[in-house]
Amino acid sequence: QVQLVESGGGLVQPGGSLRLSCAASGSIFSINEMGWYRQAPGKERELVADISGGGRTNFADSVKGRFTISRDNAKNTVYLQMNSLKADDTAVYYCNMRIWPTRWTNQEYWGQGTQVTVSS
Repeated sequence: QVQLVESGGGLVQPGGSLRLSCAASGSIFSINEMGWYRQAPGKERELVADISGGGRTNFADSVKGRFTISRDNAKNTVYLQMNSLKADDTAVYYCNMRIWPTRWTNQEYWGQGTQVTVSS
């Protein structure tokens, strides 16, 4: 079975930085898209950033210029570097991956979520 495990959330002051990590483990043939979503209280889950298997990245307008996304294919891991954090970035952050357990099938997987709180 495939499992995604996130780490790196926490409490940070406005203007600070955090780095989130999400590692996939289990039966993995390949991984296409990797991404990060977030959900703030009372709001819908939204895409923060994603990265294709070829390294093409996409960011929500609200985080452009402040967040970067990267991946380490050897470690089946995706990272989200968050700089210049604002109170509006406070949310539960979820990683998401499109994983091929075999060469014939693929499925979308989600991490358990990690809380990011930006507050003074």
